[in-house]
Amino acid sequence: MSNPPTRHILVVLDRSGSMENVRTDTEGGLRAFLAEQAASPSTDVVTLVQFDCEIETVFSVVPLANVPEFRLAPRSSTALLDAIGTTINGESARVAALAEADRPDETVVVILTDGAENASREYTLTQIEKLIGERRDEGWVFVFLGADQDAFAVSGRMGIDRDTTLSYSGRKTTGSMRTAGTMISRGSGGGSYTFTDDERAQTMPESESDR
Repeated sequence: MSNPPTRHILVVLDRSGSMENVRTDTEGGLRAFLAEQAASPSTDVVTLVQFDCEIETVFSVVPLANVPEFRLAPRSSTALLDAIGTTINGESARVAALAEADRPDETVVVILTDGAENASREYTLTQIEKLIGERRDEGWVFVFLGADQDAFAVSGRMGIDRDTTLSYSGRKTTGSMRTAGTMISRGSGGGSYTFTDDERAQTMPESESDR
């Protein structure tokens, strides 16, 4: 009997000051997101990277069943590009050092932010677009969750597909993260990595639903 596939989920989470308004919802949303992954037939490990003007790895390559309790402490500005670039290059280096048999079958990067880039110093948008394009060519999946912003414009400039981008209301953070978990589970299970129209309608900001 073959072993189940392995999957590494990397969550890049905004903890800048503007996240204070949705702090509790984000904590609950992360738990809901991970709970959605628990039903997956794959063997999952999870890495959580949070960022403001600094980047911190909260936990790394932890089995899904052993993920520790998490508390968000919003502060400071938004080094979104640096957080993404650091995460991608860190994971690329980690995987390159592993034997072929120990490498994950699937890598999924989930980026969640409610604000615009305003503090990166190490990476430019052009560099991030190149990195994401290279990793997508290798089979990595990138999911962008943008609260109360034009998430499609932001993710598009980075080279992330519209199918895996969700524009959502900050007041619907928990449900939106749960929805992202459902979509990722669907994709990993042999389906399509695509948010459905119904999923988008349930999570979109009111300003969009009124159009």
